[in-house]
Amino acid sequence: MTTTRNIAHNTAYQLAGKILSTFLGVLALGMMTRYLGTEKFGWYVTTISFLQFVGILIDFGLIPVTAQMMSEPKYDKTKLFQNLLGFRFVTAIIFLGIAPFIALFFPYPPEVKIAIALSTISFLAVAMNQIFIGFYQTKMKMHIQAIGENIGRLVMVVGLWLLFHQQASFLPIMCVVILNSVAYTIFMWCMATKYDKPKLAFDWQIWKKIIIKMWPIAISIICNVVYLKGDTLLLSIFRSQTEVGLYGAAYRVIDILSQMAMMIMGIMLPLLAYHWSRNLKKEFKKYYQQSFDIIMLLALPMTLGIIMTAPQIMEIVGGKEFISSGRPLQILAVAVLGVYLGAIFGHTAVSINRQKQTIWIYLSSALFTLIGYLIFIPKFGMYGAAWLAVFSELYVSLMLFLTVRYYTQEKLALKTFSKIIFSTLIMTVVLFFTKNYHLFIQIVFAVLIYTTMILLTKAISRETIKEIISLKKHV
Repeated sequence: MTTTRNIAHNTAYQLAGKILSTFLGVLALGMMTRYLGTEKFGWYVTTISFLQFVGILIDFGLIPVTAQMMSEPKYDKTKLFQNLLGFRFVTAIIFLGIAPFIALFFPYPPEVKIAIALSTISFLAVAMNQIFIGFYQTKMKMHIQAIGENIGRLVMVVGLWLLFHQQASFLPIMCVVILNSVAYTIFMWCMATKYDKPKLAFDWQIWKKIIIKMWPIAISIICNVVYLKGDTLLLSIFRSQTEVGLYGAAYRVIDILSQMAMMIMGIMLPLLAYHWSRNLKKEFKKYYQQSFDIIMLLALPMTLGIIMTAPQIMEIVGGKEFISSGRPLQILAVAVLGVYLGAIFGHTAVSINRQKQTIWIYLSSALFTLIGYLIFIPKFGMYGAAWLAVFSELYVSLMLFLTVRYYTQEKLALKTFSKIIFSTLIMTVVLFFTKNYHLFIQIVFAVLIYTTMILLTKAISRETIKEIISLKKHV
């Protein structure tokens, strides 16, 4: 197992990489919203949402399954890795091959249907990439993933800039979006050759073991399709492409910011799985508590910060045409808290091998949310979609917490959490009194005040700081 040095370095690399990636993602989003306008950006959102719907179906939970199985000593790592790649390739080809034909029956503009067909290449690359992410998590080499993600984002930003200067139409722009994923995956594959032999393997005996591990997660993921992507998909059917564009812009902001939770828990999952599988309960509790504290350290100020500044965020991201996206963004900000909490307890449930016990959570959420979408989206449009997204995220996170609590009997200490709440409230007061200032000034003041309060309240203990700084203690 790695040392704290390795963990700290991985966290630092990923954090730096994620900050840059987030900046590039927001930059690309701003470029696209301004160039395409609400209607054509709605085309983009519809294309991506449709394929994300399919993409989640082919996900099958292979990122956490890869990290979990690669952390277990009983498997031949090279053989397992190659068969995970082979399994993913076959399932992706099947589902993505069907997607363009299904899209023909939807009431979409011809440009959207062509974009869906072209973008299957992008989603094939993304599907393969998910195996590499799980692979690098177990190797504690997540800086490679961070570099690859930024290479892809940089390719997209440069490509968009060149096309916009050529007054390009919608479909060439979608080709640049595809290049983002392809460049990312090529880099990840090439770098993997330094640590293993990435190739497609087709061993049915290993595939059966993968299926046994993943099917509870797969069912959960399929249910996730309904409550994570069903809103945009149904919005594209019942409402205008302009409204899809407005909602999609707000949702994209939330999507980008939510990735931080998956990054952190991606680091923690192998640690949680390792210590739980070896009955090291004290160490498991330590990393479980740290996961909660770190996630809340980010989630609470992010949620309230977005609520306070949503209209300004959308004006800067999309221009004046997208200011009305601020209201759904304020609602969706609450869903961020649910996403971050769900990341903690969902990954922890996988680490203790309780995937089967979480199926009912996702099934019930999918059922409730689907009924809600069909009732409220036709009537309330993007606002109905946003509130149902909040409900589904908070419901799932609560149920996952109760499940983890039942099977681990571990209680989370709330001492640090209470200090985070207090610090966040002080930050919110500052944002209220600076609401007439430029967004950049608001953010600077908020970050400074929040950081100061976190240090003053000692929300981060001196022991934790020393451990990270010294980087000597072994895991």
